[in-house]
Amino acid sequence: MTAQKLDPHSPIFHSVRNQALSPMATDPAACIKNVKRLVVKVGTAVVTRHDGRLAVGRLGALCEQLKELNSQGYEVVLVTSGAVGLGRQRLRYRKLVNISLADLQNPQVELDGKGCAAVGQNSLMALYDTLFSQLDVTSSQHLVKDSDFRNDSFREQLSETVKSLLALKVIPVFNENDAVSTRRTPYEDSSGIFWDNDSLAGLLAMEVKADLLVLLSDVEGLYSGPPSDPNSKLIHTYIKEKHQAEITFGDKSRLGRGGMTAKVDAAVCAASSGIPFVITSGYATDNIIKLLQGKPVGTLFHKDAHLWTSVNEVDAREMAVAARECSRRLQAMSSEDRRKLLLDVADALEANESLIMAENEADVAAAKADGYEKALISRLALKPGKIAGLAKSIRVLADMEEPISRIAKRTELADGLILEKTSCPLGVLLIVFESRLDALGQIASLAIRTGNGLLLKGGKEARRSNAILHKIITSAIPDSVGDKLIGLVASREDIPDLLKLDDVIDLVIPRGSNSLVSQIKNSTKIPVLGHADGVCHVYIDKSANPDMAKKIVRDAKIDYPAACNTMETLLVHQDLSNNDLLKELLAKLRREGVTLYGGPRASSLLNLPRAQSLHREYSSLACTVEFVDDVRAAIDHIHQHGSSHTDCIVTEDHEVAEMFLHRVDSAAVFHNASTRFCDGARFGLGAEVGVSTSRVHARGPVGVEGLLTTRWILRGSGQVVDGDQGVTYSHKDLPLQTQI
Repeated sequence: MTAQKLDPHSPIFHSVRNQALSPMATDPAACIKNVKRLVVKVGTAVVTRHDGRLAVGRLGALCEQLKELNSQGYEVVLVTSGAVGLGRQRLRYRKLVNISLADLQNPQVELDGKGCAAVGQNSLMALYDTLFSQLDVTSSQHLVKDSDFRNDSFREQLSETVKSLLALKVIPVFNENDAVSTRRTPYEDSSGIFWDNDSLAGLLAMEVKADLLVLLSDVEGLYSGPPSDPNSKLIHTYIKEKHQAEITFGDKSRLGRGGMTAKVDAAVCAASSGIPFVITSGYATDNIIKLLQGKPVGTLFHKDAHLWTSVNEVDAREMAVAARECSRRLQAMSSEDRRKLLLDVADALEANESLIMAENEADVAAAKADGYEKALISRLALKPGKIAGLAKSIRVLADMEEPISRIAKRTELADGLILEKTSCPLGVLLIVFESRLDALGQIASLAIRTGNGLLLKGGKEARRSNAILHKIITSAIPDSVGDKLIGLVASREDIPDLLKLDDVIDLVIPRGSNSLVSQIKNSTKIPVLGHADGVCHVYIDKSANPDMAKKIVRDAKIDYPAACNTMETLLVHQDLSNNDLLKELLAKLRREGVTLYGGPRASSLLNLPRAQSLHREYSSLACTVEFVDDVRAAIDHIHQHGSSHTDCIVTEDHEVAEMFLHRVDSAAVFHNASTRFCDGARFGLGAEVGVSTSRVHARGPVGVEGLLTTRWILRGSGQVVDGDQGVTYSHKDLPLQTQI
């Protein structure tokens, strides 16, 4: 059968490409760019503590954030609540101090809200002035009423005043003047131009043409239900058409007016006018700064949110459940049909190579324009022949022995009672990977070969390449299985929800930076398989063959510097410190463009810049050099500073080599061979989902066997336990037979 070739002019291709081209398809926080002027609104629950007193620590942290933004050139307008609550607390205290015994016998009258506002506003602004003054920041106070905004001249003058203050790096602080509000019931009357400080913040943002509005609340953002409900989910991007009917609002905050309902109303109004609006926690000390750095914080409201994702888009659980259902249909296929499916995938990738390369070139160009590091761009770029190599490895997988339902052990428990230990898929895999494009094809083909469902989340820098690869591969999957067998996670915002699904997802495999792997390990109950670092060593023993040593070291560092199995530290026996071998070896590395750093001994003896750390993964043309006393010292160094990935010894001394091979506790240990051989394809595994440095389940390059587990099948003829009285156990090993 001829492989399906996608038409680059077809609507289906353009739907995939347009989704990938939109930064918001994978990263809604990307819209928080080019922000110059922002309005920050802080709620009463953030300003005050549970007892009504001022939360001085939180306000101090807020002022420090605003000071930092101010010094970075941002123009900040602050809208604050809390005056009424603070005033009520102060007046209650004053009343209690002055109360008489006779007063205690009379019914207590609730304090007037307007009087509370007048007293509280004075105290609140005094604190802001003190805090900002300590930070060498000037602030200004502005009390406004709803009726003020009915006057066009007032609005024009207000806008001019704020702009002039911002130009002087002053932070204007606004609050509704509840003390003289003409509304009879300001807590309930929402008939005016604004009706609380949330809507005031939205109105001010529009008046001063702000680029962003941030609302600091006592919760992380907008939830699908009451935040206290464990079934409620944080909504990262609010889509009115999708979420308006789904959200169940709980009780409003202990203080303030309208609760989350009022905040959402203000957010929708501001967003519809073109001002991005974010609701996030004011309890965190740096959420505003994180937001401006593009990190996913809180709930984002944006006028174009409905364009970023489908209103009918399935949630994380639905995606995982669909992958499991499809995987069961895949397992029900015959071995030959699964083999044919893999061959179809390989053919489809080769038939669409030009399309894949075009999308990849666009990703690389965008990454360069965005200033990504060279090491990442190197991993991102598909080299010539990469697709052909990927297709070849998939065909190798297809021709491997059938891995599912393979019998590992047969035992006769008793006469006519046969127990079989057989291989089976793990279930549903979640793979989070960065940059490396061939990873998607390798992982998808391994999932198909092993009968697993698969969820993939690639880096945003590769969104075009990932989208087209996913489309090509899933197009080859027959309808009898379903293309939801392999799901492509569109946004990193879905990852936290996926990591909670320990009842649906069976294994998480992160492929990327140390921070990515560590973050995932700390965020889930699901088993995690992978490695955090690739700090690989090559140890040159005093008996090493000089030509072999130079050849191995060059290959281990130069062949692919961005790979996790590249040499990052060169250990050298101290007897070679003045040897021609070392001089020639270092000169050769320098000619190849390698930057050399020294450990404590080598930096002094070789006059090299001191390495910042002996546990360093450069992922580029750089490495650390250090001297050790002997093979035992080399082993100790590797155990102390390595990452248990891949380590190599170059020596002609058999006894020394055996000591190194058996004592170095790494996933892969080599003698007289480059560390670059630590790879699933080179090991004959066909492909790999990654290299594991774990000691449970799988270790080293993880191929087909690492994605399988076992189950027990018992075949009987009516036997029962009956207190073990009716069975005579034989426990006899039986010869294996091929499962049909």
